Amino acid sequence: MEPETSLFTMALGLEAPWYVDDVAFDAAMKQIDFEVAFKAGSRFACPSCGAADQPVHDTRRRSWEHLRFFEHKAIIHAAVPRVACRECGKTRQVTVPWARSGSGFTQLFDAFVIALVRAMPVKAVAELLDVGDDRIWRVVTHYVEAARAEEDFEAVTAVGIDETAARRGHAYITLFHDLDARRLLFACEGRDQGTVAGFVEDLEAHGGDVSRITAACIDMSRSYIAGVARHLPEAAVTFDRFHVVKLANEALEEVRRAEVRTEPALKRSRWMWLKDKHHWTKTQIAQHHDLSRRKLKTARAFRMKEELRDIFAQADSKAEAAELLTAWLAWAKRSRLAPFRKLARTLRAHWDGILNGFDSRLTNGGVEAINGLIQAAKARARGYRTTRNFINMAYLVAGRLTHLPASPYDTTSRVVAA
Repeated sequence: MEPETSLFTMALGLEAPWYVDDVAFDAAMKQIDFEVAFKAGSRFACPSCGAADQPVHDTRRRSWEHLRFFEHKAIIHAAVPRVACRECGKTRQVTVPWARSGSGFTQLFDAFVIALVRAMPVKAVAELLDVGDDRIWRVVTHYVEAARAEEDFEAVTAVGIDETAARRGHAYITLFHDLDARRLLFACEGRDQGTVAGFVEDLEAHGGDVSRITAACIDMSRSYIAGVARHLPEAAVTFDRFHVVKLANEALEEVRRAEVRTEPALKRSRWMWLKDKHHWTKTQIAQHHDLSRRKLKTARAFRMKEELRDIFAQADSKAEAAELLTAWLAWAKRSRLAPFRKLARTLRAHWDGILNGFDSRLTNGGVEAINGLIQAAKARARGYRTTRNFINMAYLVAGRLTHLPASPYDTTSRVVAA
């Protein structure tokens, strides 16, 4: 073996019987081609049954893209042997140690792709690496599915269920989160009760036990309520407090929209009413001070919404919350504000699930934050062509997958400043 080929054999991490037999550099193409071979007379394990020491039947030439050497594209070429197994009688191509079966990239290239797509849109990664984005998505799909297959859901006892838009229109996916570990467990198309059945099947496939799911935090969707009742029978339902406050905000906005027709002063005040008052700007504080003196229905609706928020923030027990909410419901019914009277009926209809939250202290606040990260990734990518791609990216962003390949540029050492 020549010194330069010996050097590249070590650089590529090859071990016997594999070695770099030749290296060719094309300056015009900015490409380095490595010809890899195996020592004559080598024997390999059967890819089908694993029987060792099987003779080579013939070879098939293949190529793989590797990490770049400096700024040059690097391609590995090899005549890959097929073995004729004397044990099982099958003739199969061996798997080379530098690439997974069926891939046109080396494992290190795959690992680099995964590291990049966790921080960049796939299209940008494809342009950077000068490969088609379909090939990048195939890498992502393979490693996400492989990593999820290794996940253990045995300890999951509390889940948060929420939906998020996959694309414009009415295309949604349902997301199931582990509320304790703050990770995405499962995602699927749709937002009906069948999504809960799909989650249970996936949970059990990963070592989880449906009887151990004792809490589910959801919004007031009839589909999710029915799905949890049917497929998570041991789960006490908690209606997410953030969803309740969201309903109050929607009722407030409905009052404002109706009143602005007769009160022009309410124009351009929408975000002030909906925003947390602790985060108001000086302009919004002055705007509220002016509008609150006009005896507006919207101002009354705002006080009701804020009172409801305070109950969720301050009540220390289920009993205290029940007392405060009962008084709030009576206020809402007397308010003569139709949206808040409707909200009062909704809260009464979901009374037990709302009060459960004051015992369990479960919320989907963390779920909403994670969903925000998922939507931010979608916005950076300007959407995804398929829902499957969107779901795979959601797992990468929020799944806390522990069996993904490490970046080839990770190091176990760190330079410490003097």
